[in-house]
Amino acid sequence: MRVGVFTPLLSQLSLEDVLKKLKSNNIDTVELGTGNYPGDAHCKLSMLDGKRELNEFSQKLADHGFTISALSCHGNPLHPDKERAKHDQEVSKKTIRLAEKLGVPVVIDFSGCPGDSANSKWPNWVTCPWPPDYLEILKWQWDKVVTPYWTRHAQFAADHGVKVAIEMHPGFVVYSPETMLKLRAIAGKSIGCNYDPSHMFWQGIDPIAAIRVLGDSIFHVHAKDTQIYERNLPLTGVLDTKSYTDERNRAWIFRTCGYGHGAEWWKEFISTLRMFGYDYVLSIEHEDSILSPEEGLTKAASFLNGIVIREQPAAAWWV
Repeated sequence: MRVGVFTPLLSQLSLEDVLKKLKSNNIDTVELGTGNYPGDAHCKLSMLDGKRELNEFSQKLADHGFTISALSCHGNPLHPDKERAKHDQEVSKKTIRLAEKLGVPVVIDFSGCPGDSANSKWPNWVTCPWPPDYLEILKWQWDKVVTPYWTRHAQFAADHGVKVAIEMHPGFVVYSPETMLKLRAIAGKSIGCNYDPSHMFWQGIDPIAAIRVLGDSIFHVHAKDTQIYERNLPLTGVLDTKSYTDERNRAWIFRTCGYGHGAEWWKEFISTLRMFGYDYVLSIEHEDSILSPEEGLTKAASFLNGIVIREQPAAAWWV
């Protein structure tokens, strides 16, 4: 297992400077955004049209001793605004094609969220089964939008030899292990998840128990923590729409690894990932509003490098 970094937190730096900074933090793996929500500061889809540009990009990474764990294009490919959906879908397709050319095995995306009908303007994330209108919306979303799109897109990814890792994220139709496995059963084994425990914590889902359910559907992992504020939670519940910068009043916020849960929890998390077949990359994602990106990166890298399991286990000689 290796520690990597999702680079949008350093979007103000050139790729060259990003690689130097990460190397100084004992990091040699990057997850790069290609557009949509993550932006494309360090990886342009225009490389698809230029062999020279693609070769120079690959050589720069190799010269610094880096590999790419995943390309990320988190967007809303199911957005009810047809132009927005078309844009995000095209970015996703191009990202898959670029991943194929670069030899990157995984592309990360959101599942997306449709509206409540074919005439909607905004996405409608259903969070309750009553009044019954909401179950009707949910059925329409899955039958008419989610299933057709993801069946096609999963096949497109498979045809290009790339796996798509869906980040389970509230606000989209896939936000939990149950909804993740529902989509995988529909779309097939080229669809799995980008497992970010921070989104499990605040929903009240046990991130370690979820690994046991998700198993080999875990294609990639984000290393990000969550801190629950027990003084605020009883008054607001977990569906807290206050700004992430209103830390004093929110029920929870995202934190740098180790600042929401300690080393013992993260050691169990890493060990359980390995037990259930995941031995790839822990990609640091910084969304901690209390720490600067630089300090958050440095602390997370130091913390995870001290506890990640790097070597393969030996035979159980004592058995």
